Amino acid sequence: MKFVKRLQESIEKHADHNVLCINGVFYTYADFAIEISKIRSAIVNTIDDSEKLIGLVTNDDIQTYASIIALWLEGKAYVPVNPIAPIERNTKVFELTETKYVIDSSETSIYKDHIVIASKSLPEAEINLKPKEFSGDQLAYILFTSGTTGLPKGVPITFDNVEGLIYAIDEEPDFNLVPSDRCLQMFELTFDFSVVTYLFPLLAGSCIYTIPKGAIKYFYIFKLIKEQKLTVLTMVPSIINYLRPYFPEINAPDVRYCSFGGGALHSDIAKEWSDCLPNCKIFNYYGPTEFTVYSGFYPYHKETDTKNHNGIIAIGTPQAGTSYLVVDENNKEVPVGVTGELCLGGAQITPGYWRNPEKNAQSFFTRVEESKSIRYYKTGDLCLKDEEGDYLYVGRADFQVKIRGYRVELAEIEFHAKAKSEKKVNMVALDITNNLGNAELGLAIESDEFDTSEIFEHMKSKMPDYMIPMHVRFVKEFPHSINGKINRKELKTYFDIN
Repeated sequence: MKFVKRLQESIEKHADHNVLCINGVFYTYADFAIEISKIRSAIVNTIDDSEKLIGLVTNDDIQTYASIIALWLEGKAYVPVNPIAPIERNTKVFELTETKYVIDSSETSIYKDHIVIASKSLPEAEINLKPKEFSGDQLAYILFTSGTTGLPKGVPITFDNVEGLIYAIDEEPDFNLVPSDRCLQMFELTFDFSVVTYLFPLLAGSCIYTIPKGAIKYFYIFKLIKEQKLTVLTMVPSIINYLRPYFPEINAPDVRYCSFGGGALHSDIAKEWSDCLPNCKIFNYYGPTEFTVYSGFYPYHKETDTKNHNGIIAIGTPQAGTSYLVVDENNKEVPVGVTGELCLGGAQITPGYWRNPEKNAQSFFTRVEESKSIRYYKTGDLCLKDEEGDYLYVGRADFQVKIRGYRVELAEIEFHAKAKSEKKVNMVALDITNNLGNAELGLAIESDEFDTSEIFEHMKSKMPDYMIPMHVRFVKEFPHSINGKINRKELKTYFDIN
């Protein structure tokens, strides 16, 4: 694959440059090459070539990032799990992918039922960064997102998909990283946005600045911008809501690029944030995990490019190699200016959900355009295309929401909440907006008040912390719409969290 070869060349070329800054400690590309080679040697000596899906415990250290590259050089995929997520959930991810081997840099691995490569205690190995020959349709990674049945939902991404992403960004003349760039990496490696925040800096020979696990993210980012003079920021919009009180103290002329994604960017705070970055180009990116991170963007400028719908900045136009299609409930294209569901086609589209034919039948369809058959992914996002060709975000078509940048199926929360409850009552999970403009989770229970501690202990054992509701309200009788459905919009008014 071209991009894997480019990674090899970049690591070799920039040997004396810093590649990572982790908790204040810098590592060079030469250090990185050593760690990659040690891990790669262990992979070759331990894992059969037929095993393509390898578990990865995503600690914040050089070995974890080196493991990704070592696996890619061998034509294998990483299946990441967060070390602070419930062990039961992580084990389920490995079970669903039939993962036998796990690379883990933890002092002691808890994955006793797997063959563990302890990446922090490996012997020295000869530097070996030359990629193996393998086909582009092989998997590069599988990320698991929230699912409606209580099981996480796997999204496999191939090397060809990643190649498509890199081609699209390379084709964008307004974005060009250089070796001197200092780039923020604020995401867990189980979250798809992490791919662009380590991959593009590595291809350019830039330095990646990570956020330690357990740190207060927004405060640590504030510190990195101020002390390390970061030049490239990639963030979820919720972060700047938390940073808003510090805006008067932020003047960051070194920042060249700031990209947003993973949630709605509101026009009022975008302008305020833009004032903090006097020399910066701001991009509002759009793209789901199923389409390899990015599918398109809107180049925001506080004076000349502020297009929005209901205060949410436009998602712009598709990037190179990507097709957008807005359809009605029958997958028929709607006219310009009419709201419909946004669908994505192109080289970056996932082969399909992992071993989930029912979900695949719902989420993907094929249509013929100019004698060519194009496969589309139905995003679940309601959008409209305006007369100038820009796409505007309207809202979600279902009950999937973004919490701290992660996609969350409200149905999964409801599933686990009800599973442990002795009382067979209605429970509805809701996304509630707090006074900072960020989404938080609430759980409405149709009942007189009772002790929910057992329910919450059960949820904590099944789901990561960002999926645990922060607010509970007991409602004697849920409001209903005229057609008999629970009125979720009215139910949200029972939560006063401002």
